[in-house]
Amino acid sequence: MLQVTKKAPDFDMPSTKDIKTLKENIRLTDYKGKWLIMFFYPLDFTFVCPTEIKAFSDKYEEFKKAGAEVLAVSTDSVYSHRAWITTPEEKGGLGSIKFPLASDITKDVSRDYGVLMEEKGIALRGLFIIDPDGVLQYQVVHALNVGRSVDETLRVLEALKTGGLCGADWKPGQKQLQVG
Repeated sequence: MLQVTKKAPDFDMPSTKDIKTLKENIRLTDYKGKWLIMFFYPLDFTFVCPTEIKAFSDKYEEFKKAGAEVLAVSTDSVYSHRAWITTPEEKGGLGSIKFPLASDITKDVSRDYGVLMEEKGIALRGLFIIDPDGVLQYQVVHALNVGRSVDETLRVLEALKTGGLCGADWKPGQKQLQVG
């Protein structure tokens, strides 16, 4: 069962890491020693999904600076991912992004992470922060119609990295809570 503070489920999925050949799979072990922001989204060529993916791409350098990588996952095929990325935005495409999209075409990873809507065959909007040792440190899952906050994800990542007590609305540079 998926649970924060436990090992994150392993995965091995086709990805757009090599956009030309689509022959480079992505695995949890590829991120050993780094933080991983992995988020699931429902479908390529839709409306809310590109706003999230572009927002994460726009802040990608901030994630890198914080020692994290970003990975987006849906149940679409890797071929659909490539078509979406290579289609210009003005024609309904995603356009260029700074991190790979992974294809959970088998739906096994979505199921392992508890985000698969079995009756529809698509993933809910699930976001997971996995630490450098492969331990799940944060998860949030919500309905399909609302996009996630990239700034909140960065804030939570920075708070987790402190290892200390960070109160509500804590921001990097602020004092942590002191006990005793």
